[in-house]
Amino acid sequence: MGKVAVGAAVVCAAVTCAAAALLVRRRLKSSRRWARAMAILKEFEDKCDTPIGKLRQVADAMTVEMHAGLASEGGSKLKMLISYVDNLPTGDEKGLFYALDLGGTNFRVLRVQLGGKEKRVIKQEFDEVSIPPHLMTGTSEGLFDFIAEALAKFVATEGEGFHPAPGRLRELGFTFSFPVWQTSIASGTLIKWTKGFNIEDAVEQDVVAELTKSVEKIGLDMRVTALVNDTIGTLAGGRYHGPDVIAAVILGTGTNAAYVERAHAIPKWHGLLPKSGEMVINMEWGNFRSSHLPLTEYDQALDLESLNPGDQIFEKIISGMYLGEIVRRVLLKMAEEAVFFGDTVPPKLKVPFILRTPDMSAMHHDSSPDLKVVGTKLKDILEISNTSLKVRKAVVALCDIVATRGARLSAAGILGVLKKLGRDTVKDGEKHKSVVAMDGGLFEHYTEFRVCMESTLYELLGDEVAEHISVEHSNDGSGIGAALLAASHSHYLGVEES
Repeated sequence: MGKVAVGAAVVCAAVTCAAAALLVRRRLKSSRRWARAMAILKEFEDKCDTPIGKLRQVADAMTVEMHAGLASEGGSKLKMLISYVDNLPTGDEKGLFYALDLGGTNFRVLRVQLGGKEKRVIKQEFDEVSIPPHLMTGTSEGLFDFIAEALAKFVATEGEGFHPAPGRLRELGFTFSFPVWQTSIASGTLIKWTKGFNIEDAVEQDVVAELTKSVEKIGLDMRVTALVNDTIGTLAGGRYHGPDVIAAVILGTGTNAAYVERAHAIPKWHGLLPKSGEMVINMEWGNFRSSHLPLTEYDQALDLESLNPGDQIFEKIISGMYLGEIVRRVLLKMAEEAVFFGDTVPPKLKVPFILRTPDMSAMHHDSSPDLKVVGTKLKDILEISNTSLKVRKAVVALCDIVATRGARLSAAGILGVLKKLGRDTVKDGEKHKSVVAMDGGLFEHYTEFRVCMESTLYELLGDEVAEHISVEHSNDGSGIGAALLAASHSHYLGVEES
């Protein structure tokens, strides 16, 4: 009996030892996996680093590219497009003006009654119209006839408080958010369609002339007085509310910047110098690239697999279209190489662009003790359940790395524009204020991004200069901004209101 008991005890001890050894092995394995996941995260963080010295190099490169783009067509990755906007709104504008904002599957029509310096925007109304899918791939005539009909319906609802001047055509600002070769303030040739549009007979045509044909066909008394993009509209909206606005930056799904340049500082401009002595330049800064940009293997893979490899590099590391996708790519590597989410790689994590930047922002801003929002997002979007607090914290850290890099590089871009205009220093006795008008969902809704961008810009400028620079939200450049540009480029300027 004693021998049996001893034998049983030995077996039990052996089993216990084996179980303990297995547990130790599992813990060691788990520990090694976690170390590998953290190593991937740390390496990514190091590659994304944006010390002040590097940001100054990026800003200097931006300024150099601006000069090159102004010197000649094709002289730089920055297109530095001449907008033909040489009169920004002053606040003195009066009358009824319309805007048409075409940039996606919906378009907006808008009207404002302006009352000059005292009354400003007296009244505004807008309507949103969905474009039937067949018109997005049909004919130019089909699309613009549809838009003209919608404009006519909107004009027909002009009610109390809107006063068209008798005997005058209504004037329209047209925001057309597709690549256009602008030839005057109210004409521009379509280079190519994007965003799901593919109307072949409109390419290389003047989009204002196409719209005008459709408007005249139905006898609508309206003409386009300004063809603009949303960034220039944002600049106009900002300037309308304050004369110190010198530049505008969009940080949304995409990104761009526009600013007011001295006309004589544009070597490629061969026309008569405008009376104002100024010209608004559409930088198309999303296409900026420099050896100083901190690019990682994830950015390079994203670019290679994109619809436009080699283009829009700056946009691909700072804009809302891509930030969530960069986070997904890093998480995928952590899942594949470090079993970050368990023994199998979650299938949804392999789907490009499944993690949108608004979801990344929600996770980044999660302040609950157990990071409940992070857990919910991972479960709902990527179908990853039962994540530990440790894993959730790592996800938040990753969001912070991606957003911080984007925000700090955005600030460096703004510094580059300020340097070009000589607004990055304060000369003795000078007290001028410089305002950068900002718009876009990323700037407006991603608080961590906005706060980081603003604090980085002020760090780059230094206390003395930062006192004279401010960043202000200028809402609805593609709507109100376009109507204001129709007003500041009105054919009836100087003619007394009757």
